[in-house]
Amino acid sequence: MEAAVEKVVAVIMVGGPTKGTRFRPLSFNTPEPLFPLAGQPMIPNLAQVLLIGFYEERDFSLYVSSISNDLKVPIRYLREDKPHGSAGGFYYFRDIIMEDDPSHIFLLNFDICCSFPLHNMLEAHRRFGKMGTLLVIRVSAESANQFGELVADPVTKEVLHYTEKPETFVSDLINCGVYVFTPEVFSAIQDVFSCREDIVRATAYFDFFKRISKDFVRLDQDILSPLAGKKQLYTYETMEFWEQIKTPGMSLKCSALYLAQFNFASPHLLATGDGTKSATIVGNVYVHPSAKVHSTAKIGPNVSISANVRVAAGVRLISCIILDDVEIKENAVVMHAIVGWKSSLGRWSRVQASILAEGDYSSKLGITILGEAVTVEDEVVVTNSIILPNKTLNLSVQDEIIL
Repeated sequence: MEAAVEKVVAVIMVGGPTKGTRFRPLSFNTPEPLFPLAGQPMIPNLAQVLLIGFYEERDFSLYVSSISNDLKVPIRYLREDKPHGSAGGFYYFRDIIMEDDPSHIFLLNFDICCSFPLHNMLEAHRRFGKMGTLLVIRVSAESANQFGELVADPVTKEVLHYTEKPETFVSDLINCGVYVFTPEVFSAIQDVFSCREDIVRATAYFDFFKRISKDFVRLDQDILSPLAGKKQLYTYETMEFWEQIKTPGMSLKCSALYLAQFNFASPHLLATGDGTKSATIVGNVYVHPSAKVHSTAKIGPNVSISANVRVAAGVRLISCIILDDVEIKENAVVMHAIVGWKSSLGRWSRVQASILAEGDYSSKLGITILGEAVTVEDEVVVTNSIILPNKTLNLSVQDEIIL
């Protein structure tokens, strides 16, 4: 059994540039999957990792090289020549995925935030002994239709029915976008390809079917739905946190969730300080070792400070993400906000969400977001606003999108 565990491969579907539009302005210069939460990129670290997407390879080369060297983990980025769909892209690189003859394959979507109970999932999957196991969670009936809903046998955990974003309520049990499969999943995808080719040939004279892409296959509608009820798919239900990262604001919420997890699982990653020789730290805070934070600053809770950040005297940071190379000058305040790379905040400036709202993570203007290289001048207040890259603000703004 141990030998089989050693041959588990993880595949992470990272999409492409067209998938990151909802993440603007932060996705203009950095691929959405590489955006850091709690100081860590959104990609879980496993023994062997393959990233599949259609971003340019140069967007991932630095990250892949760095994380591979630091963690001694073999990681490769595989670029699709075009979008093939969540199952199609997976199948497209099947020969590379199967190079080491793995016994099991994890498949993950990049835009989710959870505790990734991969070890427990794999144990459950081995007990089921079938093609696939889905990570699932229960949500409110009102929000369930935003996701793939499924019905599972309460005793055997078999997936009996699966439907993607149904118009009417089916179940409060939803698909979390984390799977473990046996290699037989490739045969199931191949069956869809074969059926698709037959349809295209048989109906070639209809314009509608001419537009069917025979090599575009979706995991949910084309694979999971048909396999439901056929004793091939089973569920592992998580009782811990799970969120889908649909907006930059949600990344702020998820950063706080990961920081809380660090508190239990990896407390050495969190900063400490009492305001004497180092800054005052309140709650869960991550500070990159290269950051310089003045001893009179007060940081936290739920703050992530990235590489080469400079935080001056008297600064107050609450519930925020500060990205690489940001300078925050004396007595500035940042609350419920994301400050983009190489930005500069002037003395006594404020970058914040509404004081009453304290950050609405799902709303477009629920938090304040500064794109890359934004300058906020002294004493300027920026509230509930989105500022695109390379802008200079010399007047206060509220509830605005600055293009």
